[in-house]
Amino acid sequence: LIVSTYDASATMHQAWAYHTQERSIDGVIALAADVPLTVASVAQLLGLPGHSMETATLCSDKVLMKDRLSAAGVPIPWYQQVVSLSMLRDHVAERGYPLVLKPVDSRGARGVLRLTSAVDLSWAYAYSMQYSPTGRVMCEEYIDGPQISTETVCCDGWAVTPAVVDRNYSRLDEFAPHIVEDGGSWGTSLTSDQRAVCDVAEQAARVLGITHGTAKGDMVSAVDGPKVIEIAPRLSGGFMSSVQIPLATGVDLVGAAIRLALGEILNPSDVTPQFHHGCAIRYSFASPGRVTAIMGVEEAQTMPGVQRVEVFAHVGEDIKSVTNHTQRAACVITTGSTREEAVIRTQAAINFLNIQAREAHVNG
Repeated sequence: LIVSTYDASATMHQAWAYHTQERSIDGVIALAADVPLTVASVAQLLGLPGHSMETATLCSDKVLMKDRLSAAGVPIPWYQQVVSLSMLRDHVAERGYPLVLKPVDSRGARGVLRLTSAVDLSWAYAYSMQYSPTGRVMCEEYIDGPQISTETVCCDGWAVTPAVVDRNYSRLDEFAPHIVEDGGSWGTSLTSDQRAVCDVAEQAARVLGITHGTAKGDMVSAVDGPKVIEIAPRLSGGFMSSVQIPLATGVDLVGAAIRLALGEILNPSDVTPQFHHGCAIRYSFASPGRVTAIMGVEEAQTMPGVQRVEVFAHVGEDIKSVTNHTQRAACVITTGSTREEAVIRTQAAINFLNIQAREAHVNG
C-alpha cells in the first residue's frame, strides 16, 4: 500500500480498505520505522494483537516516556523539557557542559545535538526545534559512557534480551555537535554489567506497557549503573534485527516479532541465543558534494568475514554534510570468531569503499 507510515490516519484508511475488500490482514509490526502510533492504531482498528495506544503514545513522546520511567524508578539521565531559549541557558548555567538537546518527537538522530561551550545556544535551540513536529525540545544529561543497543522480547509475563550491542561513536568529534552513530559491535565489551543492562531494559519495557512484542532499547552504561535513554516498541533498523542478530546469536528475531503480532505465545527458548559469534557493522559517510563514482564494492564483498555490503548513495546524488543517521552512504557487516576479529574485518572492508564526490552547491 503506497502510504506514509508516519501518517496514522491515512495508513488506517488504506489498511481498512485492503482488509475488507482484498485480503484480511493478520498482523502488523514495524521494522526500523519509528511509528508506534501508526502500528497501534492499525492494530486497534482491525482488532489485531499489538501494543496499546497508551504505550504507543508514551513511546512517541520522549518527555512522556521519561516521566513514566522516572515515576516508576527506572534509572534514566536527568532531563527537562525546554520551552524557551532562556530556559536552555538557565539549564546550561546550572548543570554545565556537555548536555544533549533533542526534539521531543523526532527520530533517526535528527536535530539531536551535543552541547558544549563551542556551540551557539541560540542556533542550537532553533535547529533542534525545527525537527520536532510539535515544536518541542528537551535537554538531557550527557553521560560519557558506553552506548548500548538492546533488543528485548516480551511475552506471557517473561522477557528475554537476546541482543546487547555496543554502539560505535568513534567519529563524534568529527560530526560535532551532531551525535551520529557509525556502527556497532557484538558482543558487548561489557562483562559483569551486561545482566544489569538487560534487567533495566526489561524493566523499562514493562513500565511502558510492552508485554507482548519487541522493545528496542537505547542505553548508556554510567558509573552508577545502566540508564535508559529511549525505548521503542519495534524492531531495530540498520540490519540489526534482520541480519546481525541471526548472524551473532542464531535468533530469528523478525520471525519472533511476526509470531507475536499474530497473537502466538512464544517460549523463552525461541529467542534465547544459540551461540555468540563476533559480528560488527560500520557505516561509511560520503563527503559533501555530488556523487560521481562508487568504487570498491565488489572487492569489499569478497573480503574475509564480509556478510553484507549495502550502498545507499547513488551516482548523481547531492550529499549534504552529515547531521543524522539517515545520511549514511554505505555499510558493511562482518562476522568473526571473536568480536575483535569481526571489528577488524569490518573496518578493513569499509575502508575499501570509495564514494567519490565533487563539490556542488549543496546546503547542509
